[in-house]
Amino acid sequence: MSEHEKASLFDRLRKGLAESSAYSRGELTLATTELPAAPPKPGPKEIVSLRKDFHMSQAVFAAVLNVSVKTVQSWEQGVREPSDVGLRMLQLLRREPDIVQKIFAWQPASLPTLAPGI
Repeated sequence: MSEHEKASLFDRLRKGLAESSAYSRGELTLATTELPAAPPKPGPKEIVSLRKDFHMSQAVFAAVLNVSVKTVQSWEQGVREPSDVGLRMLQLLRREPDIVQKIFAWQPASLPTLAPGI
């Protein structure tokens, strides 16, 4: 439970009134953030096309997305739709195709030296 939820109704109202007063005096600013739009929902043919554009088998594509092969198959057959996270990953692959190379070809500048026997 957060501190806000633990506070009594009176304490929360008092804090809100204090913040409102501080805002009115210019001592507090309100920041707004624009949330990104929801990722597009590709159809089965678009998912197949994306995978083929990368020249990947279903197994490799599944490994890249960290999902099972059956999940990719069900997306491509239209049996299931990708989760929200899956949709965002597909969008990222479509917009930034070199991200796959960046993720899988990444190597640290230098590998740590391990003690003998480790």
